[in-house]
Amino acid sequence: MRISLIGAGRVAHHLSHVLKAQHQIVQIYSRSLDKAQHLATQVGAAAIAQVSELNAEVDLVIIAVSDQAIAQVIQDIHPYLSHALVVHTSGSTKLDVLQQHHARSGVFYPLQTFSLEREIDWSQTPLFIEAVFSEDQQVLFNLANSLSSRVYAYTSEQRLSLHLAAVFACNFSNYCCDMAKQVVDAKQVDFSLLYPLILETAHKATQNEPRHMQTGPAMRGDQNILKMHQDLLAAGQQHALAEVYALMSQQILERHQS
Repeated sequence: MRISLIGAGRVAHHLSHVLKAQHQIVQIYSRSLDKAQHLATQVGAAAIAQVSELNAEVDLVIIAVSDQAIAQVIQDIHPYLSHALVVHTSGSTKLDVLQQHHARSGVFYPLQTFSLEREIDWSQTPLFIEAVFSEDQQVLFNLANSLSSRVYAYTSEQRLSLHLAAVFACNFSNYCCDMAKQVVDAKQVDFSLLYPLILETAHKATQNEPRHMQTGPAMRGDQNILKMHQDLLAAGQQHALAEVYALMSQQILERHQS
């Protein structure tokens, strides 16, 4: 398959690298030509500086940009790709954001967190596809199956629920680790001492019902410990962390009283 990518960020980086093994990456466009050139060099593609340079003969165009940029991107590229299949990679953007401007539209959403410093196990990464036309959905299904053993045809509404859940499971949990590091850094305590606990927590949550794995003073309703912790945060002028602690503790307490 001949593929062009719009974007040169983290998602575009990982997708282009995994796709180049079985497919041809023809072009990469980015608002930053330097970024497009850097990625294009790695995957044997041509970097382009204008959407008017897009090759209309490719089989697939993947829009891998920020959610807020997708609507403008499809308007910009549609005149040059009137017959190509165009997909976005967003979890929270509806298919009709593309469809209202471009007939052959679809979604190719990898449920994963992407960092340039880390490799992705694509074989276990869930991929969610959606398309206006059944023929194009089959094209995306075949492409997804060439990368992953976990491929699903989900609607925009289902995909949005997954993306919201992913924010809780990934973004918020990572920030919880960030907050934990702020707490121990304030007392010159080694954050790596928490690594076994963090890993065991993740293992338990993925192998059991998370609610049943909850532990800690809020779950037990231990008001003495809860107050002690909040006083410690307040004494250290960590008022934002104290607010988060109080809110999350209350939520856990109510969850386990029901």
